Amino acid sequence: MKISYNWLKWYIPEIPEPEKLADVFTYHLCEVDGIETWQDPNSSGDERASDTIFDLNILPNRAHDLLSHKGVAKEVSGLLQIPFVDPTLSYKIPESKETSLKINIETDKCRRYSARIIRGVKVGASPEWVALHLESIGQRSINNVVDATNLTMFDCGQPTHAFDLAKVKGEIKIRNAKLGERITLLTGEEKELQETDMVIADEESVLAIAGVKGGKKAEVDENTKDVIIEVANFDPASVRKTAKRLGIFTDSTKRFENDLSPVYVPPAMVELSALFVEMFPEAVFEEIVDEYPTRENFEKKRMVVVSQKDVNRILGADFDVATITTAVLSLGFDYSETDGIFQVFVPLERLDLNLTQDLVEEVGRVIGYEKVTPVMPEISSKPEINENFAKVFAVRSKLLEEGYSEVMTYTFTKKGKVEVARGVKGKSHLRTNISDGVKESFEMNKLNAGVLGMDEIKIFEIGTVFPEADKEIIHVAVADKKGIKEMTLDEYVKELDLDLSEYKILENSEKENKHFKQWSSFPAIIRDIAVLMPNETDKKELEDILEKADLLARPPRLVDVYQKDYQTSYAYRLVFQSEEKTLTDDEVAPIMEDLYEKTKGKGWEIR
Repeated sequence: MKISYNWLKWYIPEIPEPEKLADVFTYHLCEVDGIETWQDPNSSGDERASDTIFDLNILPNRAHDLLSHKGVAKEVSGLLQIPFVDPTLSYKIPESKETSLKINIETDKCRRYSARIIRGVKVGASPEWVALHLESIGQRSINNVVDATNLTMFDCGQPTHAFDLAKVKGEIKIRNAKLGERITLLTGEEKELQETDMVIADEESVLAIAGVKGGKKAEVDENTKDVIIEVANFDPASVRKTAKRLGIFTDSTKRFENDLSPVYVPPAMVELSALFVEMFPEAVFEEIVDEYPTRENFEKKRMVVVSQKDVNRILGADFDVATITTAVLSLGFDYSETDGIFQVFVPLERLDLNLTQDLVEEVGRVIGYEKVTPVMPEISSKPEINENFAKVFAVRSKLLEEGYSEVMTYTFTKKGKVEVARGVKGKSHLRTNISDGVKESFEMNKLNAGVLGMDEIKIFEIGTVFPEADKEIIHVAVADKKGIKEMTLDEYVKELDLDLSEYKILENSEKENKHFKQWSSFPAIIRDIAVLMPNETDKKELEDILEKADLLARPPRLVDVYQKDYQTSYAYRLVFQSEEKTLTDDEVAPIMEDLYEKTKGKGWEIR
């Protein structure tokens, strides 16, 4: 939000210079997205009007009370302990006349609706000071009536609106829109409404979309003589949903969607009325009609208890009672304190303060987080061992040592006792065992044993099964040429008689650090080569030749040995594979020919 330095001076005459004020914002309130100097383009010379404009990034948790000059001024006054001047106390409103205005709230989304009729206005240009204040924060001056409603919103944070009384037929109703109902907005754009949208209407049609945008029907123009001024409070979720659906984003919507307390309505009505008194001294003011069905929900006194111990524990600080007391006073809260325990009465407009932690955060913000001495917490370097994890680690380590490979199969299956909502067709249940998945994996890997360079496939899985809706059990399934065996994790640990203390994870583990290496996703080509060699020749000589072959994916594997008389035949299986493409026979053939030539060169015979 853009905040005018000159505007803030209305409330805090002793305000510091802009540079110092920027630091106060940054360290105690919010980020400052920008600072710029503004000058009135219509003035000139030494008397040229100028101002400093702060662009403050007010976060959502404080949008309900800080999207206004008055809200920011009160905050700065408390932080710096300098006087705050409330000009509303000096506003003088003429004696009100009896009114015929009737308000009918027909939806619980309207939390409060206040309105009054003012007769005898003359629409025209705004006073110079009003136009300058609006233009300094990037708002266009339209006319005195509209500017008064905008000035009130940017000053105290409460959106307001004005209707031309002559264009309103009968009582004002706050209701849900009728399906298909339409409204022409002040911009001339027409919108179709839904039953979930909240509207302001008369007895004939819609006058405005509540909290979002006014309509053309009761627009204030140069012919307007009498007006109805509206100050209301609407449900934030309803306003936001309607605004987003219709694609309308206004300053009014921004404030309502972040939630405003209905207690803002009366002071905003006073301020708006006072502006009309200044602009139209001869105007006649009728009584305020204030419908407030949710009073009990929003005007209950809230007390939050916080202690010196709470503050120091949560902030990691060592503040004394006097320092905390000063912070609470700076916030402007009523409180009582006994032995370091504070009973703080939260103002009705501070909707963000409900818990002890909320108040501690406020105290820390006011005192300054830079005054909290940073201390590294004492953290034990000794890890706590989870019993289940230790068992899993023990079983996994044991099976890996015995040459088994771990697999992970699908938890979702076609059938089971636990069904998953909106599950994938054919995989909509949770498994009751892991043997089915392990068996399928075993059969598939067995077919590729040669490619994998393995004489025997040995696999296992440790995973969760779901025998009942409210039950999960960790099982272990092991598969090898003997078959498949599955049991619970505890049963397996007991069967192997594992000592879990041997498998605790230490900071400096002496266990071998094995790293997974990704295999190629392209098909392999398998070739066998059998070489007849003298008995006295070590087969290692042959392996040395074979291992140097191009595109060899893994070391040659001896698959057969045959001895006759003074010679021995060694048969090796070679697996060729590329990381980049699918190999062809034509690409492997020259490699095999090269191996044949090298072995023949040794005087050996290719079988």
